[in-house]
Amino acid sequence: MLNVVVIGATGYAGSELVSILLGHPEVHIALLTGSARVAETARDLSDLHPRFRGGPPLPIENLDLDAIEALQPDAVLLATPHHASLELATWLHDRGIRVLDLSAAFRLRDCSLYPSHYDFEHDRPDLLEIATYGLAELNATKIRDSMLIAVPGCYPTSFLLPVVPLVEAGIIDVLEPAIIDATSGVSGAGRKAQTQTSYCEVSLQAYGALNHRHQPEMASHAGLDVLFTPHLGAFERGILSTIHLKLTEQATAADARDVLESTYSGEAGVVVLPSGQWPSVAAVRGTNRCDIGLIGAPTHGRLMISSAIDNLVRGAAGQAVQCLNLSCGLPINTGFGHHEQCAEPS
Repeated sequence: MLNVVVIGATGYAGSELVSILLGHPEVHIALLTGSARVAETARDLSDLHPRFRGGPPLPIENLDLDAIEALQPDAVLLATPHHASLELATWLHDRGIRVLDLSAAFRLRDCSLYPSHYDFEHDRPDLLEIATYGLAELNATKIRDSMLIAVPGCYPTSFLLPVVPLVEAGIIDVLEPAIIDATSGVSGAGRKAQTQTSYCEVSLQAYGALNHRHQPEMASHAGLDVLFTPHLGAFERGILSTIHLKLTEQATAADARDVLESTYSGEAGVVVLPSGQWPSVAAVRGTNRCDIGLIGAPTHGRLMISSAIDNLVRGAAGQAVQCLNLSCGLPINTGFGHHEQCAEPS
């Protein structure tokens, strides 16, 4: 059994992580903590997330790094704010502890991007160099050998899973920017109270147009420029992304379908839908799956891709568990059958 610690278990992504790990046949949760070094008011995770009522006790302990080190965990999973993850992951990694970070603290190689996009100075460029980007199906070999894994963001996951194989196959014109419009459910904003995400105020609207913090993550890992506009949707969870790409002169939509079907053949976590079928957030809710649909516009040499994920599972906790599996020598999708059959709203 793998002994794991979850720091930040009280948030939406953290609680989703706990939900998956509870059904994982090879994992024992050794410790759950909040995300800050302050006393937690909740004594049990069920106090904050009633869906855990009736299950095993899930006590929330105060964050104590020395106590975590003493447990000698096989891995620590961080569902913490970006600046907190930088501090925590650095401390843990420097002591030889495997870290899987769900924040953006190690997703970018360029230190200079952090002040402008994440409002903090990154003081460990050495760790940015060795951190593995945890796009599970596409980076499995490196994940297996890594002790510091940066779990991708939710919007980037919905973009990169369909786009990276096409760029690597050479059928996308990388001199033309990819255009992505994506809509996320309200859970993507986290548990903190905000006027624009309150019940009476939430509405379908754009935000962070062309300057969202996930844009450099998308561009750097896809290998082409990106014009990205996110939207807030009046639903709880899920992301639907619409992506427009320029095909190379001889490439067709059929070529793109062949590449994606070949890349993800046998991969339960990514499904390329038959022609004429389109992804929806309802279809992937509570699952660790990315559904992909595509169509070409031959007269314009363009390709349109639609992708859907659950932002809390495939876009956060589920992908972290895939990375945990790979880094600890387990099959990539170990532990998901129970979760996807029993998933409930957070």
